[in-house]
Amino acid sequence: MGSSESSRLPSDFLWGFATAAYQIEGAVDEDGRGPSIWDTFCKIPGKIAGGASGEIACDSYHRSHEDIALLKTCGAQAYRFSISWSRIIPLGGRHDPVNEKGLQFYIQFVDDLLAAGITPMVTLFHWDLPEELYRRYGGFLNKGEFVADFAHYARLVFQALGSKVKHWITFNEPWCSCVLGYNTGTFAPGHTSDRSKSPVGDGSTEPWIAGHSILVAHGTAVKIYRDEFKTQYGGEIGITLNGDWAEPWDAENPADVEACDRKIEFAISWFADPIYHGKYPDSMIAQLGDRLPTWSPEDIALVHGSNDFYGMNHYCANYIRAKTGEPEHTDIAGNLELLLEDKNGHSIGPITQSPWLRPCAVGFRKLLKWLSERYGYPKIYVTENGTSVLGENEMPLEQLLEDEFRVGYFQDYIGAMADAYTLDGVNVRGYMAWSLMDNFEWAEGYETRFGVTYVDYEHDQKRVPKKSAKSIGLIFDRRIEKS
Repeated sequence: MGSSESSRLPSDFLWGFATAAYQIEGAVDEDGRGPSIWDTFCKIPGKIAGGASGEIACDSYHRSHEDIALLKTCGAQAYRFSISWSRIIPLGGRHDPVNEKGLQFYIQFVDDLLAAGITPMVTLFHWDLPEELYRRYGGFLNKGEFVADFAHYARLVFQALGSKVKHWITFNEPWCSCVLGYNTGTFAPGHTSDRSKSPVGDGSTEPWIAGHSILVAHGTAVKIYRDEFKTQYGGEIGITLNGDWAEPWDAENPADVEACDRKIEFAISWFADPIYHGKYPDSMIAQLGDRLPTWSPEDIALVHGSNDFYGMNHYCANYIRAKTGEPEHTDIAGNLELLLEDKNGHSIGPITQSPWLRPCAVGFRKLLKWLSERYGYPKIYVTENGTSVLGENEMPLEQLLEDEFRVGYFQDYIGAMADAYTLDGVNVRGYMAWSLMDNFEWAEGYETRFGVTYVDYEHDQKRVPKKSAKSIGLIFDRRIEKS
C-alpha cells in the first residue's frame, strides 16, 4: 500500500538528522572526558562485532565544522545530537568537578549550528552513563542516587544552553538501556541472568527497576526545566521512546491480534503510560506483579504529564505470535514471539543488514495513529527513522554511494508520515533521519552502516555524501506545504 501523493506535512514542519555522542565523537580520553559504561563494555572481548569501540568513531569531536557543512549540504533545518555526560562531569556525580572544556565544546557547537541556520535538538542521555556512577551505586539500579545525579547534570546543561536550545530530550530509548543492558546483556553494562554471558544481573527484576529510575529522572529533569528555564526561554522538553509496529502472525487468531497491542505496551507504553496516564499498562501489571515497582505519590506526580512532545524512534515492524502457557520469569516482551514472516510465509518487509530491521512503511502510519489515539493526539517528533542496506559495507564505493534502497525507504516512510498527518489527524511536527553519517553501531560495531553519508574509517574518517543525502531534502520539498 503506497502513500497518497497528495498527502502533505505542515508548513512549519522541522526536519533534519540525528546522531549520538558515543557513536560519532571519538576523543574518548581527550580534554578531560571521563569513561562511560560503553567505553568499559567495548573492552570486554566478544561484546562488539570486530572488537570495535567508539574510541575514534567519526572523529566528530575534532570535525564538528565538517558535520555542520554536511547538514547544510543536505539542506537540513535541524540536528538532533546528544551530549556526553562524562565529557561535562567526568565522574558524573552532583558533587564531582565540572569539566569546563567539555562544556565549552557543546556551547561552541550549538553556537556554530545556530550561525549556520540549523536548529539544535539536544538529547541529554543516549545510553552513555558515566562509568563511575555505575561503579559507585549501580547506576539506574539506585533510584535515589541516580535521579539526584541526573537532575544535577540536566540543570547544568540547561544553564549552559537553555537560552539557545529550544528542543530538549531527556532520555533516548530507555527500553534499550533497560532490556538490552539489564536483561539480554547485549548492551552496556551487560547485565543478564545468563551466567554464560555475565557474572552479574537478574533479568527478571533489574529491567523494571532501571526503567522506573529513568522515568523518575525524566520527570525530575522536566520539572527543573519547566520551573527554572521554560518561562524565560520558551523551549519544550520530552522523552524519546522506541517501538516498532506489530501485525498478527495469524490475523484470524484472536490471541495473536491481542498480543500485538501487548507487544507495543511492553515496548512503548511501559514508559508512555506513566507519562500520559499516570500508571503502568494493565498488561504489564498482570504479567509482572510485584516485580514492577509501585509508584509513590511523589514520583508519579513528577512523571504524569511530563512531556511537551512525544519523541518517537521507529524503524520497522514484526509479526507477533502469542505464546501459550505461563510467561518465562525473564520475559520482557509480553509472552509472545517476534517473527519476520506470517503464517503464510509472507515477509513483513525486505531484508536489510540489520537482522531485526525489515521495512514496512504502512506500519509507521499505523503506529503513529495508535500512539495518537492512546495518548490524546500529542505533538510528535520522529526523532529517529532510517535503515541499513544489506551488504553495504562490502560494496565498492561507487555502488555504496548509490543507495537507492535507502532513498526508497525514506520516500515510503516520509510518505506514510504525511498520510498519518493528512488523513489520520496525527500531530506529527518533525522528523530526524537516522543518521547523518555512518557511525559506531553499538554491538554491531562498524559492520552496519545507517548514514546518508559514507564515512571512510580506514582513511582519516573522510565523509562522502550518498545519494540519500541529496534526496531526502527533495522528498520533504514535495511533502511540506508551502507557507
